[in-house]
Amino acid sequence: MAAPASLQTAAIAAHRFGLGEADLGTPGADPRGWLLAQIGPADPARGEGLLSTAQAVQHVRDETRARREARRAAPGEKPVDEKATEGYRAVILADARSRLLTAAATTRPFAERLQWFWANHFTVSLAKGSTRGLVGAFERDAIRPHIAGSFEQLLWASTTHPAMLRYLDNQQSAGPHSRAVSVAARRAQAMQEGPRVTGLNENLAREVLELHTLGVNGGYSQADVTAFAAVLTGWRVAQQGPGDAPPFDRAWHEPGRKTLLGRTHPEGPEALRAVLSDLAQHPSTARFIATKLARHMVADDPPPALVDRLAARYRRSGGQLAELYRELIDSAEAWGETPAKLKTPEEFVVSSVRLLSLGARMQESGPLPQMLAAGSTVLGQRTHSAPSPAGWPDRAEEWLGPEAVWKRIEWATRVGDRLGRQLDARALAVRSLGPRLTEATRLQIERAADGPQALALLLMSPEFQRR
Repeated sequence: MAAPASLQTAAIAAHRFGLGEADLGTPGADPRGWLLAQIGPADPARGEGLLSTAQAVQHVRDETRARREARRAAPGEKPVDEKATEGYRAVILADARSRLLTAAATTRPFAERLQWFWANHFTVSLAKGSTRGLVGAFERDAIRPHIAGSFEQLLWASTTHPAMLRYLDNQQSAGPHSRAVSVAARRAQAMQEGPRVTGLNENLAREVLELHTLGVNGGYSQADVTAFAAVLTGWRVAQQGPGDAPPFDRAWHEPGRKTLLGRTHPEGPEALRAVLSDLAQHPSTARFIATKLARHMVADDPPPALVDRLAARYRRSGGQLAELYRELIDSAEAWGETPAKLKTPEEFVVSSVRLLSLGARMQESGPLPQMLAAGSTVLGQRTHSAPSPAGWPDRAEEWLGPEAVWKRIEWATRVGDRLGRQLDARALAVRSLGPRLTEATRLQIERAADGPQALALLLMSPEFQRR
């Protein structure tokens, strides 16, 4: 007998749109309504010891100053850098715990999934040391409040955040004809110490065009990249002063007008707002964002018709993200019964915690947060540490190597050994997966030798590994 349609849609809402649930009763009798009600800013992050952007910037300044003074006191000693790293550790750990705990315990998992999606789209990573202490503040202040507003607003918040400016090297980008370059040249002649000035850096300009807006084939040229880099000069984090000071420093800005994508912009900070507005409204951006969202939510190779409708909705609404989500929820392609997306390690670990109904009981310290952070790291996705500005991969082939699969099995086995005797995996499978649970998987779990093995089989089942 086929499962009731409402139970099918509840399973899809919980696992594909959300982050997994222990009970399909959570989406209720109206799963689409449950999702629509979650559209809005992401919930405030849970956790203690979390810094605002202003506090994080000041923390970075303090740590940088302490490291500089330590090097002067003991030049050439390696422990100096080790001590500097320790200064950031508490902030980094608090940020990682917060991200995972918030996802594990949220009652708005669709909103949290969208926050994950955009944080990955606008990647800022600890893989680059210049972002230490800033990544968590970036997600909390630049991403969470803006996931359901306009894309232009989200683009502005992410591009001008101190973490992004440092991650993509705009901190050291100076216009060739700027005052900063002139001063640096004079100091060099006089052999005086001054700020390191390396000239125009195109990293942020290139990644905003290629990864954040138009896409690699979005219709821009190298000349556009260079012009955009000139527009971005001066947008940097001040070396001194309050952490919430405006990030624009005119001394580093390239003077004169700049032409980008056929439009000419005057010098000064206002040009960046105009450029980002143009990029947000560009047809290539609409298609690029539509494709990425459909790939994340529906399939590695998303249905072209769905991408077309999402892109059209984006353009009609002027890039209003809430409208994009409504189009996605209304699309038949998003509700296919066969799970097509493989969970990333982070998704696997967090959905396991939610499956086991542990998220709501989590505290800021103790074994469960360690289980979250350690699990994601062991499985190859260390929190806030994407390998490149392109973020973590969103296709199954990137996560299905033999070693990666074996690590999932080992982690599931450890969880089973720890919790399998306290839970009835057979009942949990039915309650959580509902009509997604195949007869073959049900029999495997039923015939398990004991509770730990049954739970490990549930966690490694195709129905749970995919969403």
